[in-house]
Amino acid sequence: MTHYDTIVVGVGGMGSATASHLANRGQDVLGLERYDVPHAQGSSHGVTRIIRKAYYEHPDYVPLLERAYDLWRELDDGHPTQLLHTTGCIVAGPEGSEKVAGARESCEKHDIDYELLSAAEINDRYSGYDLPEDFVAVVEPEGGFLHVEQCVVAHVQSALGNNAEIRAREAVLDWEPTPDDGVRVETDKASYTTDTMVVTAGAWAANLLPTLEPRAVPERQVLGWFQPESPERYQSHSFPVFTVECEEGYFYGFPEYGVPGYKVGKYNHFREQVNPDEMAEPDQADERVLRDFTERYFPDAAGTTMRLETCLFTNSPDGHFIIDTLPDHPQVVVGAGFSGHGFKLSSVVGEILAELAIEGESRHDIDLFSVNRF
Repeated sequence: MTHYDTIVVGVGGMGSATASHLANRGQDVLGLERYDVPHAQGSSHGVTRIIRKAYYEHPDYVPLLERAYDLWRELDDGHPTQLLHTTGCIVAGPEGSEKVAGARESCEKHDIDYELLSAAEINDRYSGYDLPEDFVAVVEPEGGFLHVEQCVVAHVQSALGNNAEIRAREAVLDWEPTPDDGVRVETDKASYTTDTMVVTAGAWAANLLPTLEPRAVPERQVLGWFQPESPERYQSHSFPVFTVECEEGYFYGFPEYGVPGYKVGKYNHFREQVNPDEMAEPDQADERVLRDFTERYFPDAAGTTMRLETCLFTNSPDGHFIIDTLPDHPQVVVGAGFSGHGFKLSSVVGEILAELAIEGESRHDIDLFSVNRF
């Protein structure tokens, strides 16, 4: 039975970053992924993910975001495909919008460069936008997007370059603590032992860690790509990424990149809690909610549908992450419940999870993410 310092279960956004940081610190690492590396069954796909520092979710994320940006730039250096793209980021909504207020709070508290503009100013500056006249927006110049699959690839290549083992299409079936305070991991192909185990299995995390069942709940999400009538308005140099709070819900979107079309999604979509192994493909109802929003707020982008794709959110009860060691099994580290806003932070989450696996604690302030807060 092969023994490792650390086994990482799930090699998506968080797991690939964790394996990279562990291997970089000289750990003997095994990464186990039930699907391909990368794959489109979970949460780390869809070409692009927003990155921003004007963080309305909570100001305490901003120091982690500062570190995440540094780590993305380090990973970007020398990788053949650009990972971090700075387009600017717009957080928009009606006067009194909670998202706009929260974004401003984070900017003011952490001295982040931003502008507060009216809808007319936004529409004049960015011709792809058509925000209602009662909207306002926080514009953060450093915001942008990450090339999500290539971020996973870059972290995996970094791990492999430091002698980690990564095994795709090998599903973890069970685990148990060993008498020497380690872990035995059983897969559909082999058994392994390890000093510590890091679970970054996304929507499947609760299958391995029952304590997460009410705390890390999978939700079906749908993304759409529409071909703009005026494509030049929706390129990276002319169209910032956005989040828009409106009467229809809360939406986010991107310029055209990697595949044809402007990209849009609705946070929490239809709020469908799902079994990740039985998730329905996109249908006309999914397309309609994304198209209706686009026709109203970005009308020139509402052309032919080019692509629809499902992905998964894994939501915690309060929308904040779960990053901790298990109280009853400190040799087991968990990163879960990223609630649809975690990928941008995966570079630093990987660093945190590696520190917890090696040292049992992290240099970063992660009190907000304690598993015991529930």
